[in-house]
Amino acid sequence: MNKNNLHYIALLLLILLIAGISLANMQSVTVNFLLVQFKLPLIILILLCVLLGAFVMTLVNFSKGFSLKKELKSTQKQLEEEKKDFIYNVIIQEEGKFNKTIDQGLAILEDMEKEMIASGSKVLSGDNAFKLYDTYGFPMDLTSEILEEKGFTIDEDGFKKAMEVQRTTARKNRKTTNYMGADATVYDEIDPSVTTEFVGYDKLETASTVTVLTSETEIVEALSDGEIGTIIVEETPFYATMGGQQGDKGVIYTADGTFKVEDTIKLLGGKVGHVGKMTSGMIKSGDKVTLSVDADLRGKTCKNHSATHLLQKALREVLGTHVEQAGSYQDAERTRFDFSHFQAMTAEEIAKVEKIVNDEIAADLEVRTDVMTVEEAKKTGAMALFGEKYGEKVRVVSMGEFSKEFCGGTHVKHTGEIAAFKIISESGVAAGVRRIEALTGDNVFAYYKNIEAELERAAKAAKTTPAALVEKIEHMMAEIKALNAENESLKSKAAKEALGDVMDQVVEVKGVKLLATSVAGVDMNGLRDLGDQLKGKLGEGVVVLASEEDGKVNLVAMATEEAMKKGAHAGNLIKAIAGKVGGGGGGRPNMAQAGGKNPAGIPDAVAEAKTALETQIK
Repeated sequence: MNKNNLHYIALLLLILLIAGISLANMQSVTVNFLLVQFKLPLIILILLCVLLGAFVMTLVNFSKGFSLKKELKSTQKQLEEEKKDFIYNVIIQEEGKFNKTIDQGLAILEDMEKEMIASGSKVLSGDNAFKLYDTYGFPMDLTSEILEEKGFTIDEDGFKKAMEVQRTTARKNRKTTNYMGADATVYDEIDPSVTTEFVGYDKLETASTVTVLTSETEIVEALSDGEIGTIIVEETPFYATMGGQQGDKGVIYTADGTFKVEDTIKLLGGKVGHVGKMTSGMIKSGDKVTLSVDADLRGKTCKNHSATHLLQKALREVLGTHVEQAGSYQDAERTRFDFSHFQAMTAEEIAKVEKIVNDEIAADLEVRTDVMTVEEAKKTGAMALFGEKYGEKVRVVSMGEFSKEFCGGTHVKHTGEIAAFKIISESGVAAGVRRIEALTGDNVFAYYKNIEAELERAAKAAKTTPAALVEKIEHMMAEIKALNAENESLKSKAAKEALGDVMDQVVEVKGVKLLATSVAGVDMNGLRDLGDQLKGKLGEGVVVLASEEDGKVNLVAMATEEAMKKGAHAGNLIKAIAGKVGGGGGGRPNMAQAGGKNPAGIPDAVAEAKTALETQIK
């Protein structure tokens, strides 16, 4: 019997039922409504009451639905406002990065074009094209279009070969791992029914039974002195690396052997692997063992993890509710927290965040953990990681009324145990993602102790005391500034003396004065200063200067306003002559500079300046 027939039968039964009720209730009843009295068949009265009830329920549901829609719309609008500025700033940043990529790519491509011209080639090598694409992010299509306009092409086959080499290398690297990595197959051979219960929230030492032992390559019955491997037990106090928190270290021992746990890892099927090395004796499958976590390392890791919760809440208070966790890492040394934010934090913002966290540490808030359903947790206002998948039950870690988050990690009992919190760096790791690294507890005091030691070293080097170091540095900077000024003056004087009176070398090119000459041992700054002086003496025209310094060539070209009106262009002039000294460069119409590697070409470059200027003057 199909579904349609069933529907028809059900409808027929309903009609028969209504008809039966109606026939059984045809008697009339007296109805009093306000001041009116009238008679109705009983069945009609029943139907009217049902219809009235349905109408009232419809109105109630409509009202609730309208209110819910209004609330949802308000919440959505609030979220949109919170995220709007963040998204806009991220887009602006990405646009700026893309423009920077294009500018960088154009500069590199220009150098490659010069190399092709010098070699007489019209084809950009596949390796260079791939370098632009892979290293500098320069689009291949754009490279092709730019080169095509200038009469160049790309070795596309060479590009494809370079791309394939890169892919092959990447695949090989992905396959290269050790026994602890995701590709390690030794763990795949373990019976899926084997599991491990974590009991380390409340204790750091427990007794258990070894269920599985592995070497680096296979499941074994025993591990003996010096062997590296993994121990799996029925229950463990060792926390396995999860949620950014690094796994515990410690020892597993019996009367006959000791195993040093160097890392604790989470395996498929709820298994926990204790990875390390046998330091003495032997441990066999089925042995009763004692598992002891390194309490000092666990304690420091707990401090860092708990501080991260305080940090996230403080960041939301200072920067805004758009802040969300984008990643984290905690071990015994430090905590690292990645979060969504569109720009570098200011020194003032960092100081505010740091103060909020330290204030909550000083408040010695109780750290409470509750296990509840996801829905119950969300109703409490607990923060969850966006996109994270959770089981039926979750742990909610609350620090007083200040912070409440989903978290399966280990924590201090009271925030006062953290003792101190210090942000040591704030940096960008991706578009719209910032990273904070921070220290807690004894690590903070060690940090300041190191700074104090460095301060003492700096003061000793400056021949003063730490208290007077700033004043001493200011005095030394003033001396350095004065010495630099004196040095530049002496260099300028020496350059002038070395150059001598060169005004007799001025020639006229199509009505434009040109002074092109060389001088020995002058750096680029000195050459620019000398060019400004000669340009002042010349009045109107073009100045080209070349100098050899430490086996390298410096070139400068300058053009006055009147010379530029007649067609002179310093940037193009430099490009035309730089090749004579084995270099390249460019610049603005009024000033340009270049470097070179062939000092022997300086006379040719100076002579070429006249020819190059002739082609520019209209």
